[in-house]
Amino acid sequence: MFQRIVTFFEQQSFGVSAYLANKFNMRTSKVRLFFIYSSFLAVGFPILFYFLAAIVLDIRTYMKKVRLRVWDI
Repeated sequence: MFQRIVTFFEQQSFGVSAYLANKFNMRTSKVRLFFIYSSFLAVGFPILFYFLAAIVLDIRTYMKKVRLRVWDI
């Protein structure tokens, strides 16, 4: 049961850590650890930032798909 929950969250992690790691040329695990440690120190503010970044990245990928469809016509 626990393994299914972990697998679900790994598949649905929105790609924020991977995106930031690619931008800053770091490993993904370091970015994830930064979010975990900073959320303990900043009382959850990084979690709010993570979800906002996930929304922005999702909208950004959606807009790229829409933009490609318009130019394909």
